[in-house]
Amino acid sequence: MRAGRPRRTRTVRESLGSIVLGFEAVIVFLATLVAFGLKAADPVIVLVGGAVVCLALVATLGLLNRPAGFRIGWVLQFVIVATGALVPIMFVIGAAFVALWTYCMVTGTKLDTQSRRAADGPTDPTPT
Repeated sequence: MRAGRPRRTRTVRESLGSIVLGFEAVIVFLATLVAFGLKAADPVIVLVGGAVVCLALVATLGLLNRPAGFRIGWVLQFVIVATGALVPIMFVIGAAFVALWTYCMVTGTKLDTQSRRAADGPTDPTPT
């Protein structure tokens, strides 16, 4: 075992975001196969576009420890909604993921804030 820096604890927001993006990458991969099978557009465009979105989702997983990672996550949510232009059901699936991403970001931020406050100790200076 290597001795080194202790591993940084992930925030709840990072954990929830990585779950959503990971699951989303699987769904986008499957949706790419559906779009290819339906011949929704030129096969090269469908396969390359799907691969780029999948890789962007996976790459963003590694960036969630930075504020830019969450911004990229938001952009990707709307890119996925836009894929509904090729496969209309993706409007519904994309909207569901936008709702899930929003819920996870809001809830994760709340829980992280509560954890930070609890770790800082009581804020009331008067002893009880």
